[in-house]
Amino acid sequence: MSGAALLLVLNAGSSSIKFALFDVSNGPPPREAVWSGKADGITTPRATFSETGQPAEPLALPLDQPYHAALTHIRERVTERLGGARLAAVAHRVVHGGTKYFDPVRVDAKVLADLRSYIPLAPLHQPFALEAIAALLELRPELPQAACFDTGFHRTMPRVEQMLPLPRSAWAQGLRRYGFHGLSYEYLSVALPGRHGDAARGRTIAAHLGSGASLCAMNDLASVATTMGFSSLDGLMMGTRCGALDPGAVIHLMQIQKLSLERVAEMLYHESGLLGVSGLSPDPRVLLEHENDANVRDALELYVHRIVREVGSLAAVLGGLDMLAFTAGIGEHNPAIRGRVCASLGFLGVELDEAANAAGAPVISTPASRVKVVVEPTNEEWIAARAAARLLT
Repeated sequence: MSGAALLLVLNAGSSSIKFALFDVSNGPPPREAVWSGKADGITTPRATFSETGQPAEPLALPLDQPYHAALTHIRERVTERLGGARLAAVAHRVVHGGTKYFDPVRVDAKVLADLRSYIPLAPLHQPFALEAIAALLELRPELPQAACFDTGFHRTMPRVEQMLPLPRSAWAQGLRRYGFHGLSYEYLSVALPGRHGDAARGRTIAAHLGSGASLCAMNDLASVATTMGFSSLDGLMMGTRCGALDPGAVIHLMQIQKLSLERVAEMLYHESGLLGVSGLSPDPRVLLEHENDANVRDALELYVHRIVREVGSLAAVLGGLDMLAFTAGIGEHNPAIRGRVCASLGFLGVELDEAANAAGAPVISTPASRVKVVVEPTNEEWIAARAAARLLT
């Protein structure tokens, strides 16, 4: 690695930080990182650190500033890994760019201040990415940094998909449907035609199913509709987030049950979804082992039902469906959830190959299926690295 130029990608979430180093010595970065890993469970007593080819190890973090300590640990490990290589730039996944930022942008003090003003739009993720940016700006002000936005991919949605049925003044105040998981969907817009050819250029629904979850309807590889809207609470039921909810229920919680705004926000972001309905866990893997419990069965049934319902909605927007693509942690690794979703989509022409699904094959539909159903691992870090390399190196 001596003499190489490397680009670091930081993908900061609410309780984890993924990182990856890409070689940009000879132009655009290859899809495979030189080295990658993750600090996980940062806000819990069971934090871990893992890296390429190594098992996860416990990560001791202070209770008062665990996120800052995790960033410091990653920075130290990256410095060790560099050896004789040069760190050329850093790219960050930033969830929200508001109405101002869609394309990747080099971050300076002015841009950072703008991005901080969008924290209320994405309180679960935005602060942590900005903490990483601010720390590096202070420590290495000469090091170029780029912010790559999760909302950017969805700017191709038609105006009618972006609008909310609120008073006209709300649009001027930035209240609109933005959509998220854009780096993941952008990767699929590259990977799917590479693997499946022109079939991916038709009416495609991508299902990003992880602890956060959403669907994106794509036509000719561009976003035309998505289930997340103004915030990352909207759309599908998730691990701890509620998904789409009658606003009257929120009014009831505050007006009749007298819950504070802060308490309701905590409930909707952290205590709902699979965890809230099951009373056990936000993880489908755990829930599938406890289906003898009626609450767990309810949670899994509702989770799958909401996915199927939204697939039908997006298929209506597309005027039909040619491809369904599963990605992210649950989408890539949970054949039981994929199978249950597909079992309810026969009306669209989905016919599942049970053996291929169990094996996690790239194509899990039968040759007779009118809809091609595929599994495609996402690679948000490479998308951010590619964008930052164009911008900064």
